[in-house]
Amino acid sequence: MRRILESRWVVLGGFVVGAVLLFVVAPALLSSFRLGLLGKYLCYAMVAVGIGLAWGRGGMLTMGQGVFFGLGAYMMAMHLKLGDAGPGGVPDFMALISSNGVPAWWEPFRSPAFTLVAIVLLPALVAGLLGLATFRRRIRGAYFAILSQALAAAFAILLIGNPTGTGGSTGLNGFKGFLGFSLNDPVNRRLLFFVAAGALLVMVAVARQLMVSRYGELLVACRDSEERVRILGYDPALVKTFAYVTAAVMASVGGALFVPIVGIVSPNDVGIVPSIGLLIGVAIGGRTTLLGPVLGAIAVAWAGTTLSESIPSGWTYIQGLMFMLVIAFLPGGLASLGSVVGDLRARFDRRRRPPAPATAPRVPVPTGGS
Repeated sequence: MRRILESRWVVLGGFVVGAVLLFVVAPALLSSFRLGLLGKYLCYAMVAVGIGLAWGRGGMLTMGQGVFFGLGAYMMAMHLKLGDAGPGGVPDFMALISSNGVPAWWEPFRSPAFTLVAIVLLPALVAGLLGLATFRRRIRGAYFAILSQALAAAFAILLIGNPTGTGGSTGLNGFKGFLGFSLNDPVNRRLLFFVAAGALLVMVAVARQLMVSRYGELLVACRDSEERVRILGYDPALVKTFAYVTAAVMASVGGALFVPIVGIVSPNDVGIVPSIGLLIGVAIGGRTTLLGPVLGAIAVAWAGTTLSESIPSGWTYIQGLMFMLVIAFLPGGLASLGSVVGDLRARFDRRRRPPAPATAPRVPVPTGGS
């Protein structure tokens, strides 16, 4: 019991430190531009939390989380464009491309309540149907990864091929307001950063609670020995689908906050390349840990922003190299670096330790016979 209480205090202390860093230190030290970049990285970190839960704990190599990120982003972008157009108005890009007015499937997104509910429910519905359809057929491993990657590619192609409804390859941009607040006001942009930081902390708390619960143990059991879980009377498809749905909702919320923070969303943000980039961040940070995916996603996003400016053609190769090195030498990510160093030090100490002196064999002393 004492160990449980101590672990809870450690976790609570970690959340307090994270809250202080995000809500106090970062706004005090960073400029408005840098704070906006950090807000963008936090949106990626939200997706990474879900990937860590689904891949790290459930063994589902989700290479298509850009789909759910894009669903949340485009739904929020549609609402913002309709809000900028005013009641009954037509978004500016639609007026330039077509004279048919607003499509019928856009109209419900004039409502903020409908948009917020759809951001949560639509990705959950898509992930639930896809998860049940695949896991019921026992599709897993590389086959599931290829399927999710193909879904991301199809989603990006769908967006590009519909310029009148989604803006085509240029996407949606030029947002002026967010739920009644002006995006040109620095105070409101700082408020958006606080919303993103709070959402990330909530997601980490949810992921931690799932990991330490009985469900978390069952999810790990499905990853390690799915057949044994099935023999014990549980349905692995339902267990894995719940984790997949949770990851999809986290990605959708991250995409929805990405739009007002960054000011644009396009197919380049939701296709195969960004999906793999998020996966690389999770692998580098440590997919089986709680904070590893968050820190890895933020680090990779920051490195991409920094290095792509100086070597734009080489960043993709650097990403791939980092991914291969981590998988080959640090399968647990940088979070496992301490244990790896400890193992190497123990081996080195054993080799340096002088061998024990050999003891002479004991010769039996003959006894005199009668």
